[in-house]
Amino acid sequence: MLKRLVLLVALVVFAALRADAREYTDVYFDPSEPGWGVFLVQSDTTQFLAFYIYGADGKPIWYTALLSDDGTGNYAGPLYATTGTYFANPWQGYKINAAGTVSFRPTDSYHAMLTYTVNGAGTVTKSIQRETLTPYVLSGTYSTSVAGAISGCTDPTHNEPAFRASGNLTVAQVGDQSATLAFAFTDPVHNGIVCTVSGPLTHLGRLYQLNGQATCGGNSHATTIDALHPTGQGIEGHWTGGTGGGCTGSLHFAAVLDVNN
Repeated sequence: MLKRLVLLVALVVFAALRADAREYTDVYFDPSEPGWGVFLVQSDTTQFLAFYIYGADGKPIWYTALLSDDGTGNYAGPLYATTGTYFANPWQGYKINAAGTVSFRPTDSYHAMLTYTVNGAGTVTKSIQRETLTPYVLSGTYSTSVAGAISGCTDPTHNEPAFRASGNLTVAQVGDQSATLAFAFTDPVHNGIVCTVSGPLTHLGRLYQLNGQATCGGNSHATTIDALHPTGQGIEGHWTGGTGGGCTGSLHFAAVLDVNN
């Protein structure tokens, strides 16, 4: 009963999901300039950034920013300079002052252009990406819900502009190298359909991208799974590509790990 409730909630959430909704929480850096970076935590359409960079004297300097979505998927807001009590002393408070402006402009789910202006010092623009720390374990068996659209089918009756499905998902992973996801649908409309997606993994920060092939009972078709990542209860991602019969899918999925406690 609980599993059915979780799947129902997931379907409702996906039905209301904005097509442009993305979550950028991660550590970001410029691979060509190791030693500095930005921590970003996102809450809905608001982002908090903490910079670990250096002043003109080469010593660490502390800046933060609070950014808001400008309506186009980019984020902008004020930059703050913060000073406070020496950590070894009893707390005596802190001071925060406006120090400039910041913009965070995603170029995809994994990369962004960061521009920040520090009053009296100038403007810096950097191309940054999510920083990978350690591999995630995705392997397991899950209960899954899928929502999105199927379009472009050779037989128009196979198009599903409001695709909704549920079933089981099995994931086999080889470290950070590759993964296979097998979706076995059990809902009344798609019962018996099995789709397998396999390919190499690219790991950037909290997210994986899988570029491979999908087979749904017939020939294989080029497929990408973007923003594949573990959640508190399972995994989720965005599957795009061919599904057979000339059809193209754009499908968001969430899956809860099958556990007995």
